[in-house]
Amino acid sequence: MPSTAPTVALNSGSPKGQAGLDAAALKREFPILSRTVNGRPLVYLDNAATSQKPQAVIDAITGYYTDINANIHRGVHWLSQQATGQYEAARESARRFINAEFLEEIVFVRGTTEAINLVAQTYGRTRIGKGDEIVISHLEHHSNIVPWQILCAELGATLRVVPINDAGEFMFDEYVGFLNERTRLVATAHVSNALGTIMPVREIVATAHARGIPVLLDGAQAVPHMKVDVQSLDVDFYTFSGHKMFGPTGIGVLYGKSSWLNSLPPWQGGGDMILSVSFDGTVYNKPPFKFEAGTPNIEGGIGLGAAIQWLENVGIERVTAYEEDLLAYGTAELLKVPGLKLIGTARHKAGVLSFTLEGIHPHDIGTILDQAGIAIRTGHHCAQPVMDRFKVPATARASLALYNTREDIDDLVHGLDQVVRMFR
Repeated sequence: MPSTAPTVALNSGSPKGQAGLDAAALKREFPILSRTVNGRPLVYLDNAATSQKPQAVIDAITGYYTDINANIHRGVHWLSQQATGQYEAARESARRFINAEFLEEIVFVRGTTEAINLVAQTYGRTRIGKGDEIVISHLEHHSNIVPWQILCAELGATLRVVPINDAGEFMFDEYVGFLNERTRLVATAHVSNALGTIMPVREIVATAHARGIPVLLDGAQAVPHMKVDVQSLDVDFYTFSGHKMFGPTGIGVLYGKSSWLNSLPPWQGGGDMILSVSFDGTVYNKPPFKFEAGTPNIEGGIGLGAAIQWLENVGIERVTAYEEDLLAYGTAELLKVPGLKLIGTARHKAGVLSFTLEGIHPHDIGTILDQAGIAIRTGHHCAQPVMDRFKVPATARASLALYNTREDIDDLVHGLDQVVRMFR
């Protein structure tokens, strides 16, 4: 079934991309990108692991600690009121960013991993039983595999895995055949972290819903690169992490339809997730607070709010167009390197270039590039089943963000040419 995602056309386009985004100017807003590594200017191409942070985000976090540091939701004093206001403003920013209908649908968590585990331990334990099935894809990050494996082992349920083709694309016809009266949940990535494949999520959700099956989408690799509208997708649960989208680590979002969040039990017990407590029993708070026990990552929430506002000011549609152009340029240039093979050639991709070099281990590639100040990721990328599918132990992965430029790609290609010369 066709995806609604944009197709990457293999043409070089203009230096600033179709949207006229000035990546070189944006790069200057990120202090770390002006530094040198091993005596060379840093070329940072590990954005799928974590993105760098603009000064606006750094300032927001510093401002919290220097000006209003206090616990939230509890105090009547001025500092607590200010901190609470900024933290809850960040929740509103997240709601607006993904177009959730209600503020109560935005639950702050540590990141995508915790969000998926939260759903597994609340929805999973109350809606899934022996003989039931959960459907995922072969493209998943370990965070969207292991929680379901644990749940299935405990409950006697079955995990079913939709295959991918040689291009790294989700096999939609097989997916349709997997859905049956025992399917209780579909959980897939929106974008593959290992290959960059953009999944046909609109069709995945619609097909599951036609059979009364809820859907969770792992959006960690989607939200920094494309517009996400959870109401338009009609998805039941959507997750993402702050640190992948220019925000701090240790903060993320679980979106859940209010109908689900109101019906599910809390995950953890403690302060702030209650309305009243006695030794005879506890009355739980309403969502989202029902799922946010204890003192949260306050500075992380405020930093995430700043990152969202910064990204909205840049314009997510402009980012998408620019990165499409940069991916096309990078794909064409990498294919000029002797012995290089791209792993993951889906028609619809985000800015991930996973590759191998004939006869050279990816770790050696990464080590030599690091000596030239070029940061890429090597290994299985927390997606070992993907590596097994392509019969490779690991890949080298260059992943793009809005501050990367064609010059970064050129430096990468020059570095890879040096790697080839050294080993041959």
